Amino acid sequence: MNIVNEKIKLPSGKEISIETGKLAKQADGSVVVRMEDTMLLATVVANIDVKEGVDFMPLTVDYREKFTSTGRFPGGFLKREARPSDEEILTMRLVDRALRPLFPDDFHAETQVMIQLISSEKENMPDALACLAASAAIAVSDIPFNGPVSEVRIAKIDGENVINPTFDELKSAEMDMVIAGTMDSIVMVEGEMSEVSEEDMLEAIKSAHEVIKQQCQLQLDLAAKIEKSNPKREYSHETHNEELKKNIHDFSYQRCYDIAKQGLADKHKRGELFGAVKEDFKATLGEDEITENSFLINQYFKATQKEAVRRVVLDESIRLDGRKTTDIRPISCEVDYLPGFVHGSALFTRGETQSLTALTLGSSLDVQRKDGALLQDDLDFLLHYNFPPFSTGEARPIRGVSRREVGHGNLALRALKPMLPGKSENPYTIRLVSDILESNGSSSMATVCAGTLALMDGGVKMKRPVSGIAMGLITDSNGKYAILSDILGDEDHLGDMDFKVTGTENGITACQMDIKIDGLDYTMLENALNQAKQGRMHILGEMMKAMDSPREDFKSFVPRIETIEVPEDTIGGIIGKGGETIQKMQEETNTSISIGDPVDGMAIVEVFADDKDGMAEALKRINLIAYPPVAEVGEVYSGKVKNIVTFGAFLEILPGTDALLHISEIDHKRVEKVEDYLKQGDVFDVKVIGKDPKNGKLKISRKALIEKPAPKQTEN
Repeated sequence: MNIVNEKIKLPSGKEISIETGKLAKQADGSVVVRMEDTMLLATVVANIDVKEGVDFMPLTVDYREKFTSTGRFPGGFLKREARPSDEEILTMRLVDRALRPLFPDDFHAETQVMIQLISSEKENMPDALACLAASAAIAVSDIPFNGPVSEVRIAKIDGENVINPTFDELKSAEMDMVIAGTMDSIVMVEGEMSEVSEEDMLEAIKSAHEVIKQQCQLQLDLAAKIEKSNPKREYSHETHNEELKKNIHDFSYQRCYDIAKQGLADKHKRGELFGAVKEDFKATLGEDEITENSFLINQYFKATQKEAVRRVVLDESIRLDGRKTTDIRPISCEVDYLPGFVHGSALFTRGETQSLTALTLGSSLDVQRKDGALLQDDLDFLLHYNFPPFSTGEARPIRGVSRREVGHGNLALRALKPMLPGKSENPYTIRLVSDILESNGSSSMATVCAGTLALMDGGVKMKRPVSGIAMGLITDSNGKYAILSDILGDEDHLGDMDFKVTGTENGITACQMDIKIDGLDYTMLENALNQAKQGRMHILGEMMKAMDSPREDFKSFVPRIETIEVPEDTIGGIIGKGGETIQKMQEETNTSISIGDPVDGMAIVEVFADDKDGMAEALKRINLIAYPPVAEVGEVYSGKVKNIVTFGAFLEILPGTDALLHISEIDHKRVEKVEDYLKQGDVFDVKVIGKDPKNGKLKISRKALIEKPAPKQTEN
């Protein structure tokens, strides 16, 4: 067994080690990455054979957090890990986006990367190590790869940049980013922040890159000791016809260039024109030639079209839809679009991208309970992003929520979350649902804009409105480049970068960047950030024309929430035996009542009600239990007969307070039999006339409130 181990130390003093040769030796590559007691096993396997007709990289990244890693049982009936959580899917996407652009363009073998959290001390965040583990597994294999690559998490805490912070440290961070890069450049950025400047963000990326370089060198040192990793396997996944390639280029390039130069805003019209060029070329071939070379014809035409479109942008400064590089597509905004009982809504349209977003406000009972191997939390802000096939004019089956939908929804959520009010101003659980009705570029940013407007339409007191923009990049081999604002779907597909930036007038709240070339230098990145800021401000200005501040109040039909603080020792009385009291209270007042965990001897009780009368009654009952009034001598109370005895009746005059109405205090007349005057359940006013000095029991009187009859006149 040839076990190899390499180590480095982070700026914090924490040690990272990578070991190979001990676990999962039948995989093409396998490593164990360890930082303190957090351990990740990463494996990679790439098939030797390639499926016909594949002209892309069929890469699958899977990341799972084992419940055994933290000594916990999975939930549910089966008590085993099932479908991945949203958090696991988001980590898969982080790793995938860093790895994918670094495989050779002509490598098409189905490749599977699997990363498992196998041990955790519940302090260090494993997602920050997942990409390092994946890249290291590839580095020690014979799979062709233009890496290594690595990721680090960087957070700004108390004005300092911290690499790979713990869960607890991250709670006080004003910036949280995951950065991926190679030895030479940055390839992926994602994060959220509390209105930081472009300068601070760029500084953090540069700081992260220095540590990334160390982690890349660590992988190179490890791979140098593994015989299998050098040289990499030979492969031949593409068969080319150079004559056909030249013929297609000669026939199509200028025609595609001329179409791109027209600046047509209608993507379907552009698609028809480009498609006609390909069909015209195919008309020059015989049927046998077309059948034999169908795959290559499509491949070469795509390449020619891509080259032509990119050259028009670089040489003519004309984009596919005719805009200049800094122009934003036409924007329209509408709030309160959905009638009925929708708590808030907005329709945001930018070019051919459209989001209809609806807001729902709920109680603490509506929180999403997360129960993962590491994360146990109640989420009170949810954002769900839906991307139906009709939004792009397609018909395809819908099979649950895609990884893309999870990722885009999470980006929009992170963009808006820093601007939400605190619980004192907004006690509601918030759910936003963005349905993408049209899509031609940056639907996640449309979701951010529509989400802001829907929140304000619903009366949620946002700190400041948020807008978002997607930036693109086109480069050539001579160093010429163009940064594009508000990119189209085609510009995303044909370009070299997709850089989404969201923020307020004061700073950035979230970002996500994917690079399709080997990397991005800092000059390009700085220019992209500055251009994005200009675009964000323009979009924000258009949004403010529809609604420039939140509504003064929630809509009339929105259920109301009131909270009351109660002593911890009264919670049992509010709940009652087996929940009887609280259930009866909810049923009779038509409310939902939840009780938070006690802090310093007090707990928050939340009442969620559709009408003010029910709210008032529920609060009254809770107050009576939590802060029972004390009966005072001389005061009058409404009493209810609970039990009748020979010498009087016991009445409940306050919740939990009983008193004896003696038979002598029922009436001014002599009462022979209590049942002749009272029956169980009767309610009437009584007066507290005293307390027994020995036991403190209350004495009450009915006759004290009854006018004494006049004495009978005696006859002379």
